[in-house]
Amino acid sequence: MDLVLTALIASFLTGALTSVGALPVLLGRKPSERFNDTLLGFAAGVMLAASFFSLIVPSIEISTLMYGEGPTPALIAVCGILLGAAAIAALDRLLPHEHFITGPEGLATDKIAGVWLFVFAIAIHNFPEGLAVGVAYGSGDVDAAFSLALGIGLQNIPEGLAVAVGLVAVGYSHLKSFVVASLTGLIEPIGGVIGGLFVNISQVLLPWGLVFAAGAMLFVISHEIIPETHRRGHHQRATAGLMVGLVIMLFLDVWLAA
Repeated sequence: MDLVLTALIASFLTGALTSVGALPVLLGRKPSERFNDTLLGFAAGVMLAASFFSLIVPSIEISTLMYGEGPTPALIAVCGILLGAAAIAALDRLLPHEHFITGPEGLATDKIAGVWLFVFAIAIHNFPEGLAVGVAYGSGDVDAAFSLALGIGLQNIPEGLAVAVGLVAVGYSHLKSFVVASLTGLIEPIGGVIGGLFVNISQVLLPWGLVFAAGAMLFVISHEIIPETHRRGHHQRATAGLMVGLVIMLFLDVWLAA
């Protein structure tokens, strides 16, 4: 249970950095769309690198130690990734939510206030991140888990800014936008506890938990973040941000996990 508590604290701290990103809206500052898309591209790059170097590769290494070389480690990776992506796809399809540009998605309902629909949309983004941190700390490899948590925390800063700016753009006050953006970060500790508890049930579940979290994050990257950064024509800036985020996360993972 000590590892689960660590996972809770780590995922709470990474989620809290969402508030740091949202702070500029309290000062009345609104970044340009180009800058915002660059930061979101950076977030996508961090998540992409974290999915592979901090989750998928360690899962394959652990599976190889458990089952030896052969198809089994690869099959666990493939199945776990697809299960994680399918789980978030199901949430995206069933959970009522609303995006700033594409509008309402999921099951329709008139009984949920508009701001909560935006919160649910961000929750679908943030839950896999908390899950990844929880699984990583639940594995007991603190160095690797720290590099992952640091990377996730860094990419939460531009995500928090994007959420707050988006809420201001659709008519919410600067203070309410900041508060709501901050609250979305609280989704991550929920995912962190679930991830930590899951892999603590049995070590056999550890490689599955790692690739499940990776699949969930990969779905969010492809389905939400990258399309969002390309809708306004800032492809080059967003791609540059993605590349910078990817190599920074790669550097952190190799350096801190060494």
